[in-house]
Amino acid sequence: MSKRSASSKRGVRAARKDRRTGISFDTVREMGLALPDVDEGTVYGSPALKVRGKMFACLAVHRSAEPDTLVVRIDFDQRQELIAADPNTYYLTDHYVNYPAMLVRLTRVHRDALRDLLLMAWRFVSTSGRRRVGPPGRKSRASRRG
Repeated sequence: MSKRSASSKRGVRAARKDRRTGISFDTVREMGLALPDVDEGTVYGSPALKVRGKMFACLAVHRSAEPDTLVVRIDFDQRQELIAADPNTYYLTDHYVNYPAMLVRLTRVHRDALRDLLLMAWRFVSTSGRRRVGPPGRKSRASRRG
């Protein structure tokens, strides 16, 4: 293989990595509505997906979030793992640190990862009465009464 064709192939691979994923909230909506008990609604005027009335995914509207960002509700431990594994796709701003939520760059997330993430968020919200609700290291009100 010549140097020229090798560099051309690298250029094609780099271009593929830089290209947008083509994922929009329409994709999120389609995947989310396939889950049980999910309805579409709004949160602060932004399109959202809800399970039994509780939001589990929506477009970010807070000014600290980047454009084309999805907010998903997720357990603090899972959030920490995902951000550590792929900080180019998953991130936080100070506004979201104390909430069981994570920001997702729709331009970076892959379809399979998005599907898994929506399922995680759906499960988290569906079972939220049985999970810790504060950030790691913060005691719940019930454990402080003791």
